[in-house]
Amino acid sequence: MAANEMPEIKVDADSMYREESFTDLKVGSIRRLVPVTKDGEDDSARDVRYEGSASLMTPAGNLPLSFELEADTLSGAIDQFPDAVNAAAERAIEELKEMQRQQSQQIQVPGQGDFGGGGGQQGGGRIQF
Repeated sequence: MAANEMPEIKVDADSMYREESFTDLKVGSIRRLVPVTKDGEDDSARDVRYEGSASLMTPAGNLPLSFELEADTLSGAIDQFPDAVNAAAERAIEELKEMQRQQSQQIQVPGQGDFGGGGGQQGGGRIQF
């Protein structure tokens, strides 16, 4: 593909959903995704989906969480929300711990990256971001 050619971006007309949002304005929100045809009519051949979202405050800032809710109704999604958000938070925390572990195991070599040892060509003693 040439540098100035963009790939064709196309909306999948057979996979359209109408999005409805519900929130308690405190903890999080639930999205109900209602399948629709390309004409915007409800598509009863596909299942309604529910997705939850919330934010986890960390020392590094706000961490957004998104998760699927296995429910058939809004009431069922509300009931599942606490367990699902806790599971999503645990997964996010474990992923962060793993990234920190991997980062701490990297070998710093003078002159590479942001080591800042001053003797290397690339680092030059400056902090690089």
